[in-house]
Amino acid sequence: MVGTAGGRAAEREPGVWSAGRAPTTVGILLLISLTAFESMGVGTAMPDVVADLGGIDQYAWPFVSFLAAAVFGTAFGGRWCDARGPRVPLVIAPAVFGAGLLVAGTASTMAVLLTGRVLQGLGAGVGGVAVYVLVAAVYSARQRPVVFGLISSAWVVPSLTGPPLAGLVSERLSWHWVFLGLLPLVGLALLLVLPAVRGLGPPATPRSHPAGGAGRPARPGRGARLVVAALGAAAGVSGLSWALENLDVRGALAGVAALVVLVPSLRALLPRGVFAARTGIASVVAARGLVAGAFFTVGAFLPLVLTATHGWSLTEAGVPLIVASLGWSGAAAWQARHPDRDRSAMLRAGFATIAAGQAGLVPVAAGWWPGWLAIGFWGLAGLGMGVAFSAIAYLTLAHSAADDVGSHSSAAQLLDQLATASFIGLGGAMLVLLGSPDVAMPVLMVVVAALALAGAATAGRTRLPEPG
Repeated sequence: MVGTAGGRAAEREPGVWSAGRAPTTVGILLLISLTAFESMGVGTAMPDVVADLGGIDQYAWPFVSFLAAAVFGTAFGGRWCDARGPRVPLVIAPAVFGAGLLVAGTASTMAVLLTGRVLQGLGAGVGGVAVYVLVAAVYSARQRPVVFGLISSAWVVPSLTGPPLAGLVSERLSWHWVFLGLLPLVGLALLLVLPAVRGLGPPATPRSHPAGGAGRPARPGRGARLVVAALGAAAGVSGLSWALENLDVRGALAGVAALVVLVPSLRALLPRGVFAARTGIASVVAARGLVAGAFFTVGAFLPLVLTATHGWSLTEAGVPLIVASLGWSGAAAWQARHPDRDRSAMLRAGFATIAAGQAGLVPVAAGWWPGWLAIGFWGLAGLGMGVAFSAIAYLTLAHSAADDVGSHSSAAQLLDQLATASFIGLGGAMLVLLGSPDVAMPVLMVVVAALALAGAATAGRTRLPEPG
């Protein structure tokens, strides 16, 4: 009888596209899409930007400044949302992001452009965490798989359309409009989200942690300690990325300094036990880092494999990325239709599928198998990512008490950013050390496949405890 009553209640529950939910859903998707477009599309316009405002030696700074600010915004935004609720952050973050678009879009010097990129990064970092807190506050547990499936699609579509659209705008109009053209959409997203956040206040009084008898993990630092740790994480991630791209004495010194700053900062910002994948939220956060390092690293280097080793054109080399993006979106939609399935089992299956796709890419990267096989193998990995990424998002909220959603979501996103930057930098270092892509890239594929297998092996630790 209880199961029947629960099923009837679920049937009566309004959907994410119902009259009361649709504006919030659209607003969330717009906010995510804007951040995704700026992340995916701006790189296409950057050669024109740097040619206009500076020299090739300044090429990396617009990316580094955005990343550093996003890391700080992610860390700070999580604790802000936990302390005050998502209402103010969800108003301030789009406003700051929009101000960054305006400053960057009207920049006439590199210094002004970097100021705009910092503002964009801050807005994107705070907003990304605040969206997760809003999902936890507004949508029920059964609705969240649908929302996270939509959020996955909100990242996938810009990955397909962002680079060509940014290139077209830059060529036909000006690179300035790559930034300025998004401003009306920021205002629209803010208007759509405002009704949902108007009545939200601080989180409820802390309740017992979902992990039951395991107890709550140590909470990240507060106040001044949090700000210092967030700044340290931003500086450490940026320094480590730069060091991995500059394999000389300066790079080695910068790498050591970055680690000295980064390690204690992460200890203050991440739940205890993340790097040991301890059962509960720690293993969920660890899974986010593993899946990001495994998937996004290959996405960054696969075009190089296909152009350098197999002689494909840049347009042809983009085909596996498109197929993987479509697979991601399709798999995310599939998991949304199964809200009652065990998310830890889904996570294990997703990691295993990613590992299988990457294992198939090893002989392709070495030049032993034809390049067209990369389309199928990377499409398979995209299917795994669609399942795994959505499962991690769901489990992050499910393992979090009301006043921990922000800090746990920010921890997951921070580790995502750190893993992506670190393993992409490792790939660059392998190219420098091993020389030829057909030697370095198979080694890299083995490394990231091992990350995916580690995720599959520890996925069971993310399982929610049995009720009662």
